[in-house]
Amino acid sequence: MTNATHPVPPALERMLTPTLALGVGALAVCGLGAMQSVEQFLRSYLFAFFFWVSVPIGALGLLMIQHLSGGRWGALLRRFFEAWSRTLPFALVLFLPVLLGYAKIYPWAHPAEGDRIVAHKALYLNGAFWIGRAVFYFALWSLFAWLFSKWSAEQDRDGLTPRLSSNYQALGGGGLVALVLSVSFASIDWGMSLNPHWFSTIYGVIYLVGAAMAVMALSIVLLARFAHDEPFLHVVRKDTIHDLGKLLFAFNMLWAYTNLSQFLIIWSGNLPEEIPFYLARVNGAWGALGLFVVLFHFVVPYAILLSRDVKRSLRLLAPVAGWLVLMRLVDTYWMIGPDLAGHHGAESAAFHPHWMDVLAPLGLGALFVHLFLRQLKSRPLVPQHEAELEPEAAHAAPAHA
Repeated sequence: MTNATHPVPPALERMLTPTLALGVGALAVCGLGAMQSVEQFLRSYLFAFFFWVSVPIGALGLLMIQHLSGGRWGALLRRFFEAWSRTLPFALVLFLPVLLGYAKIYPWAHPAEGDRIVAHKALYLNGAFWIGRAVFYFALWSLFAWLFSKWSAEQDRDGLTPRLSSNYQALGGGGLVALVLSVSFASIDWGMSLNPHWFSTIYGVIYLVGAAMAVMALSIVLLARFAHDEPFLHVVRKDTIHDLGKLLFAFNMLWAYTNLSQFLIIWSGNLPEEIPFYLARVNGAWGALGLFVVLFHFVVPYAILLSRDVKRSLRLLAPVAGWLVLMRLVDTYWMIGPDLAGHHGAESAAFHPHWMDVLAPLGLGALFVHLFLRQLKSRPLVPQHEAELEPEAAHAAPAHA
């Protein structure tokens, strides 16, 4: 493969215009809705952003892990991860409505008189510091994405030199630590601080695992769209698809483990400063939604992904992955929805989804996918001079099923 050969799947080209039109159109309608209720628009928009920004964040994490561990699965999806990570500078622009309207969303921006808990956290939870941290997070993540993409372009041109290999390893290790810490703080700032009286030490880990799972599932769906065309036609193999299926299965297991760990620790401790999170989510309609998440985010996909045949076939694996993307969105809504609605511990929190809770994720998601596709087509879709992929092309049979 050379840089002169840069085929782009027709399916990718066909997706560019519809995703842009859908994204702009849906958000424009939400903008009209903001004229009726700015607060509702900001709540729906934050929910949508909190989910969709997890995709490039998860991609950056998996990119670092792949450079540390190697493997065909990561070599095949490396350009997906790089393209997703390069959407992070644009994500800061898309975050502007929340940055400008945070005071209408977060209760710590206007605490009740005599609220000693919020007053105690004011040094951390204040507007200037909160905005400054957000800008720092995106600057850090964008720097990591830029460095990996820069070195990847050098590898396309010159091959994997010892210097590039050392750079990948160094940034993959140190960067992963920085990413875990920064994303944990970001999830606390944007999600957990919606209820400043509540806290969980595993909240950031749950968000990170969900981010990795979301980008893995979405990448499988997109790979299935492109697999029958060059340059993927002769590099997508059954054993590599099997690896992707096993990773998706593992992330779903880890998601269940971290959520169950948080639930058991908080519920068994039964502390008044911790238990309100679940009191607002295990009763009434929120409780029914939580049960739906347990069954269809974990139990049913777990049973399906036990099958080796499903994990080795893109045709069978892609629908499961697509469903898990949807369930990640539903789980995010269950995770922050009651706090966005102002129910902090009410045993029967009202459940009133708004039409913007559907349209905002649709529009913002379409824009993120459009930005991703534009970044993806700007580089060769399969890494050049990649040793992990050469044996597949030479010896393995294509996986068209």
